[in-house]
Amino acid sequence: MKKCNPQALRRLLQASLETVSQDGQNSTSIPFFHIIRNTESRKMTPVVLQSAFCLVLQGTKKIHLGKQVLEYHAGDYLASIIDIPATGQVVDATREKPYVGLMIEFSIDDIASVINEAKISFDSKGSKLNTGAFIGSSDDELLNLFMKLFRLLAEPKDSPFLSQLVKREMIYRLLMGPSGHLLYQKVLFDRKSEGIGRVIEWIKDNYSESFLIEELAKENNMSISSLHHKFKEITMMGPLQYQKQLRLQEARRLLLSGATDVTTTALEVGYESPSQFHREYRRLFGLSPLQDIKTIQRTEKTTSRLKL
Repeated sequence: MKKCNPQALRRLLQASLETVSQDGQNSTSIPFFHIIRNTESRKMTPVVLQSAFCLVLQGTKKIHLGKQVLEYHAGDYLASIIDIPATGQVVDATREKPYVGLMIEFSIDDIASVINEAKISFDSKGSKLNTGAFIGSSDDELLNLFMKLFRLLAEPKDSPFLSQLVKREMIYRLLMGPSGHLLYQKVLFDRKSEGIGRVIEWIKDNYSESFLIEELAKENNMSISSLHHKFKEITMMGPLQYQKQLRLQEARRLLLSGATDVTTTALEVGYESPSQFHREYRRLFGLSPLQDIKTIQRTEKTTSRLKL
């Protein structure tokens, strides 16, 4: 990919600020297209990277994946091909110069469909295991596709069909770029076969269920050591830690929704002991469940008053 020019970034930044005025991840009328805005710097916060790519228009963001630190700036994007627990931080954001980013959600099936239809092939390095998230640089073609999405926001009759074509072209451009082999990792796509891709998918879909590493390895024709090694190559953590972080992130989401109390939430995400849930929640988020939720809600109310 060729480097994008600053004017294209400024046009997208202006369109973003004209479209949203609230902090956080803002949904649009195009279901897979989101605009992220933050008017203050944030401390390192536990997050789950979605299967998506996020383009920075203004500001800086840091993502910690295990011991690996990914930092990306205006014109860079972060692509994640699976859901990965991580910690993230918005750097140097202010009300006068907020952090602004654009996010496109996609699935492994979306990528596989483009590869098959466009008959894209990869050399041997595409079969090597890599971390499931990486940084890339955008170019004018990719930025122009984002601008098409902004124009489609004003065309509700056309956007359901045409926006899907734009997303497919975005995926095609990413695949044809220098990081294309990272976007396609065969072990993650071939979910019908046994292997690490199937293991990751199973834990993600069944995070509330208990499992034994020995049984999971046996069911997928892997040794325990091989499963641990390959799993950590992609997610930067072991299977049990991956499950635990998915459980706690889902628990936080449920508590924020107000749908359940702490004990019910703990049981729903798979904990048999509420006291263990409290300990692990505090270890990840730094506060007890109730303190954490109250802090988030208080921050949101304060931010809302500042905007009025």
